Amino acid sequence: MSETNYPNRTIDVIIPTYKPSNKFDRLLQMLEKQSVKPGHIFVINTEEQYLASSRYEGMENVHVTHIKKEEFDHGGTRNYGASLSSADIIMFMTDDAVPKDEYLIENMLKAFDKEEVAACYGRQLANKGAGIIEKYTRIFNYPDTDLLKSKNDIKRLGIKTYFCSNVCAAYRNDIYKNLGGFVTKTIFNEDMIMASKIIQDGYSIQYASQARVIHSHKYTYREQFTRNFDLAVSQRQYREIFEGIKSETEGMKLVKKTIKYLFHIKKPYLIPSFIMETGFKYLGYKFGYHYEQLPKKLVVKFSMNKTYWKEK
Repeated sequence: MSETNYPNRTIDVIIPTYKPSNKFDRLLQMLEKQSVKPGHIFVINTEEQYLASSRYEGMENVHVTHIKKEEFDHGGTRNYGASLSSADIIMFMTDDAVPKDEYLIENMLKAFDKEEVAACYGRQLANKGAGIIEKYTRIFNYPDTDLLKSKNDIKRLGIKTYFCSNVCAAYRNDIYKNLGGFVTKTIFNEDMIMASKIIQDGYSIQYASQARVIHSHKYTYREQFTRNFDLAVSQRQYREIFEGIKSETEGMKLVKKTIKYLFHIKKPYLIPSFIMETGFKYLGYKFGYHYEQLPKKLVVKFSMNKTYWKEK
């Protein structure tokens, strides 16, 4: 396909929201400024009182649906948004991911000039106020070079082959729906599970480094623990996907490179905090991996997504 085909594709954006901050205002403003504009922006908002209408007043292409907190599901809510779209490409974003420039959608669409590409995800840049370690982690996980991933890369890349973050990711609508969309009733990780289906079905995933959003968090040690607990729970629940694929290699590489980087920039005093953070991540993952052996009360206490366990 020629690189001139992307303007002829239609694209809709789907954004689940919950108590959105002013970043959501900036996100909508930047979507209005895109060189290639979305046909529709479907906002699936949890709890109506937390979304001020002023944020989307005057934007004719924004369509808001309100749901109750107990109705939210990482995969199911996004599937509902996708069901509203008949566009060629559906693009998912979180409400705190702000396009870096007006070429985000254009650069995402270019990835689909390759016929084998079924999904594409963008580069995440750290917020201005992010710490040194968070900024370096973003650079490590989201480098400035593109990457095309297929089934042939599993041995080389391990679990990274299935990485496709819904913070900013786009899918061919027909393939997405043919593969059944995101899994529902999952605690976490619906994007990687979907990515595994795409890869195993013989398609490719493109990391588009020029499609950039500003998105980062400063998690506490406890939040790192609970986040990684839920990550491991999802991998255990879908063990047929994740077992037998190396996952810890990339994490160890990040630890070693971060420590080396902190020495290089003459800030070794940050290493103890980084080691603590890494330790909480590791413990959270290990407890999550063995969650079936833990008492229900402890599982709920360790989990970030506590409402998930109410039906269990």
